[in-house]
Amino acid sequence: MVKEVTYTLLADGSSDRRLIPMLTWLLRQHYLDIAIKDQWADLSNMPKQNSLEKKIEMAMEQYPSHILFIHRDAERITHKDRVAEIRRAIEKIHKQYQGRLTVCVVPVRMQEAWLLIDGKAIRTAADNANGTVDIKLPRINELETIQDPKAELQRLLIEACEIAGGRKLKKFKSSISKRKYRVAENIADFSPLRELPAFQSLENELKEVLREMKLA
Repeated sequence: MVKEVTYTLLADGSSDRRLIPMLTWLLRQHYLDIAIKDQWADLSNMPKQNSLEKKIEMAMEQYPSHILFIHRDAERITHKDRVAEIRRAIEKIHKQYQGRLTVCVVPVRMQEAWLLIDGKAIRTAADNANGTVDIKLPRINELETIQDPKAELQRLLIEACEIAGGRKLKKFKSSISKRKYRVAENIADFSPLRELPAFQSLENELKEVLREMKLA
């Protein structure tokens, strides 16, 4: 019987580690009574021109775990095509790594879009949990149509802090990246994202992996 599930997140950049709280939440929805340990695959020392399959191999070698989550934003291509791209890379990896359990994490725009669901989490990340300014969040069915979710999350954090301007606002803006991660940490319930086909795809893949591990 598995007593602990360890997973690794492989993504394009360090800012994408904001997905970790969401992935842990998702695992917890399907297996409540087991310890969950996360790892961030820091491959920043690798040459940028390395192929996706090489990055997958390095993540599996340097960060062994039960599940490898592979994140790439869909951006200018369809969700289906991006997932297919990841699956082709997995098929090309060295035989010694084939058969490992992998899950594709592919937001239609950027991962920041999946954080635009909780006004309280945004206020708390802005150190203004009791603020009164009206934070207008997009509707769930609009999340995948937002042109620049990164800029939208930043705008909402600045609104939520309720700092008029001057040095305090400048200092606040310099900490935006860390505050975006805090938004992810402060979201207690990611279930609204289940309305999105891209999130449904992620959850369905994860459920299949957990069945293979005999945890679902």
